[in-house]
Amino acid sequence: MARQQINHIVVIGAGAAGLMAARELARAGKRVTVLEARDRCGGRIDPLPPSEFGYRAEAGAEFIHGEAPVTYGLVSEAGLTSLAVEGARWTMKNGTFSRDASADPHTKTLYRVLEELTSDMTVTALLDRYFADPAFASLRQSVLGMVRGYDAADPHRASVLALREEWMHEGRSAQARIVGGYGALIDHLVAECRQRGVDLHLKTAVAAIDASDRGARVRSSNGADYECDAAILSVPLPCLQQIVLPPALRDKLDAAGTIGFGNVIKLLLRFKRRWWSEANGRELSELLFLLSDETVPVWWTQRPEEHPVLTGWLAGPATEGLAGLDEHGLIETGVASLAALFGLSADRLDEDLVAARAINWAYDPFARGAYSYATLETRRAQAELARWDGGAVLFSGEALYQGADMGTVEAALASGLRTARTLLAG
Repeated sequence: MARQQINHIVVIGAGAAGLMAARELARAGKRVTVLEARDRCGGRIDPLPPSEFGYRAEAGAEFIHGEAPVTYGLVSEAGLTSLAVEGARWTMKNGTFSRDASADPHTKTLYRVLEELTSDMTVTALLDRYFADPAFASLRQSVLGMVRGYDAADPHRASVLALREEWMHEGRSAQARIVGGYGALIDHLVAECRQRGVDLHLKTAVAAIDASDRGARVRSSNGADYECDAAILSVPLPCLQQIVLPPALRDKLDAAGTIGFGNVIKLLLRFKRRWWSEANGRELSELLFLLSDETVPVWWTQRPEEHPVLTGWLAGPATEGLAGLDEHGLIETGVASLAALFGLSADRLDEDLVAARAINWAYDPFARGAYSYATLETRRAQAELARWDGGAVLFSGEALYQGADMGTVEAALASGLRTARTLLAG
């Protein structure tokens, strides 16, 4: 049964979900306290200083994926604009560059199998059952590459039914960037929260939560306690294990453990000029994405903006192979991958390098990975985590979003909004 009086809410985590929930609750006249372990807001949205890359580059989330109604609504409300991502997609395979490679000839067969599928299975099980013939080798490679590299997922765990819409719904392939980056959106939410009286505490990691019929006590690692009527946990899934929670929440913690959570290593390299536009006589001025089999397999530019910056991306299980490298080692690996792709020397690229950053999100103590993905157990787990029986602790975050955009900023914003409205309706 829902509690009768909820006036003071503590939101744990000032990422997109936490800030969205805090603002919605403050709008409704509630007293809201936000506790954030970092020295900044945004969580896995992490804008870098313009002095480093010539613009507010993104160390974390960067693109708006698909329709994203909550995100675009917030962009409009904040007076911001977005730019559609445009440009050419190139692939390097067997030493040869090709542009806008045609779809695998067996893609229609894959879609037909997916349409007829009535029970869930892992991606690996799907490929083994329907596409084991050597004739499907290129399709298998393509599917596994997408699951590991885009979804940051383990194909031995990833749910086919959850991924089906992503693969078959072309409308979701549209991508855009916010002018000024996601940091501008976070700035807007923070300003809104402060304007509405939200009490925001940075550098305040939460160590434990006690709950009773009268509310909750949130204990921080710096010794401060916060009494409240309800607490909203909006931290990344792996970080739930770092907080001592009431025994009554054991089922929810167990459920959270069945949701997949993948890692990303992201590299940003700023050069003196856009040398790739004419590297080795190739005309690549329209380059947007470049895919290959190199150690860092995916690179992209900032088109339609023409910043001399290349962003490298390595995701999913493949990141484990670079776990022993520090930031300098990751940057060297990225430069070596680029040099191999373009047939240039790493020393030459180093000479042209102005700034470089490498972010391994698995090593971030307040994230321990990049974003969630759906396993066979995820939908049940999400329902359990989102269910509220009137107790003093609620859960929120991108991993709880049950739509097709799980793992995105849209998912985080929508989940935060839903959690706040659930509490207000109770």
